Amino acid sequence: MSVELLDTPRFHGYRVRRQINGKTYQEYFSLKEDGKRIRGSKRASIKKQADARDTELARSQMGAKEKAAREVYVDDKGRVRGILFRMKTEKSGTKTPVFQIGIMSTLESKIVNTTVSINLHGLNGAWGKAVEFYAKHKKINRKSASYKQLMKAKPSNADLQKLMKSRPRRG
Repeated sequence: MSVELLDTPRFHGYRVRRQINGKTYQEYFSLKEDGKRIRGSKRASIKKQADARDTELARSQMGAKEKAAREVYVDDKGRVRGILFRMKTEKSGTKTPVFQIGIMSTLESKIVNTTVSINLHGLNGAWGKAVEFYAKHKKINRKSASYKQLMKAKPSNADLQKLMKSRPRRG
């Protein structure tokens, strides 16, 4: 809870404070009337008002957090934050193109990681598997605009070729 009793020379009362989408919401509920401190049932009533406002802000805060967790960030080059297109060095020393996914899972409330091989699944199949993993853990519905945005952000075959040429294989 974000209800705090303040007792300073300048203010006596409750402060309700929550941060939602980077903006701080702060409200004060005074426990003074005509320069005197309020006691008894009137004080309890003001505490209930402060708690009610805090509950209202907490709901907004939770909704904003859930919405932010489902948002997809695609940069100006078309890359999705959380899905990396890279060359993975296998234990044998060979390099394999993969999609590496590393995100905060809304589903499991922890960071989850996986890689999907492009050689094994092909570019389209690997991207589909990467997006499925991403969407599952971010709780993104397949019919949503965010899901469609993810599917459109698939790198091209030309991007794959550039990646493979930029990091020559050893061996």
